[in-house]
Amino acid sequence: MGGMLDTLRNAWKIKDLRKKILFTIAMLVVYRLGSFVPNPGVDTSIFSGILDSTGSLGGFLNILSGGAFEKATVFALGIQPYVNSSIIMQLLAVAIPALERLQKEGEEGRKKIQQYVRYGAVILGLVQAVALYITTQSRGGVIDGGSVWSFLTITLSFCAGTAFIMWLGEKITENGIGNGISMIIFASIVSRGPVAAQELIGNYKMGNFGSGFLGILAIVGILLVFVVVIAGVIWVQEAERRIPIQYAKRVVGRKMYGGQSTYLPIKVNLAGVIPIIFAMSIMMFPSTIVTMFFANKDNWFVNIFKSPEQNALYVIIYSLLILFFTFFYSVMQFNPVEIANNMKKNGGFVPGYRPGKATSDYITKVLNRITWFGGFFLAIITVAPIILGNVTKIPGIWFGGTSVLILVGVALDTVKAIESQMLMRHYKGFLE
Repeated sequence: MGGMLDTLRNAWKIKDLRKKILFTIAMLVVYRLGSFVPNPGVDTSIFSGILDSTGSLGGFLNILSGGAFEKATVFALGIQPYVNSSIIMQLLAVAIPALERLQKEGEEGRKKIQQYVRYGAVILGLVQAVALYITTQSRGGVIDGGSVWSFLTITLSFCAGTAFIMWLGEKITENGIGNGISMIIFASIVSRGPVAAQELIGNYKMGNFGSGFLGILAIVGILLVFVVVIAGVIWVQEAERRIPIQYAKRVVGRKMYGGQSTYLPIKVNLAGVIPIIFAMSIMMFPSTIVTMFFANKDNWFVNIFKSPEQNALYVIIYSLLILFFTFFYSVMQFNPVEIANNMKKNGGFVPGYRPGKATSDYITKVLNRITWFGGFFLAIITVAPIILGNVTKIPGIWFGGTSVLILVGVALDTVKAIESQMLMRHYKGFLE
């Protein structure tokens, strides 16, 4: 923590970085102000009931929107459509050769893909806005009863809110500090801190933690768990498996090259928070369908998504999806065969393994072991709040591991971005 504060303090002393930090803060303030602009024509009290019926996933979406979802503001959809569009585009780039070629074309190719991501975000935002309108209108939450004008006003307001947030995020990336979309999600989660504290105090006053000394002890225990979760997330986020690599010596003319030792770092949590977002998006789809059309039905499938926190099968499916997407995304991001071939071309090898297939098989084995650990970690940290909520009977367990994972990841990435910019300015000053 001290090192992070020192980095921010030193960055503030540099004029260019200070401007970037102030610009980032200004854009985040605009975002937070927009989170309080109501969507015209929506009954907020009824709209909030949709959030309650979607369980923990809806609660997490509300956190990502900074509380805008439960207030039925123009920013209710948050940045989620943009995030989903980005992930879908990454998957399509693996399956479609034309998109894969665009990725390898440098800056121009990336700009083209980014344009496709924007279009996808607007389309997904419009689809979600229509779904929200249908659900709200079916529950009597549209003030004028559901005219064509109200349909256009409500859906386009939701969609425009997402587009504006997307624009803010890209402006932060261009002119501010760190990744703009990540900073917006970070600000959304942090803004829920006071609400979480109020819930904790409210539960204590209602006696949900016990009375007297037992209540205080329970609060201290919850805070300790929160600290432990943060420490665990930081440890896993920074952890990596280092595979030793040796480069063979070779003589070129009168000079000898190679012979040095290095290592191949593999992050323990290679996929980051993406498997959770993928699993959440998939689980939200049937939950939304059930909420919209089958809320009054009573069968085993509907019951899974009607009260998800209290259904063991729901938790198991959610965990398995997180494991699956952890492996899927890790394999997509890290290609052992390509790495082994590149090492072979440059005269590198892993001690004890032949260059080529034997090396790629070894790297694959190491990657699989690490991915199992990372997948189980993500699954546990995601479903733990649901399980704890059922065991303790305390609603709204607020130290959700997913939120902490995002907060820690964005904080570490932002500090590294500031440090890299400070380092660039240091070298620039040295050259001048």
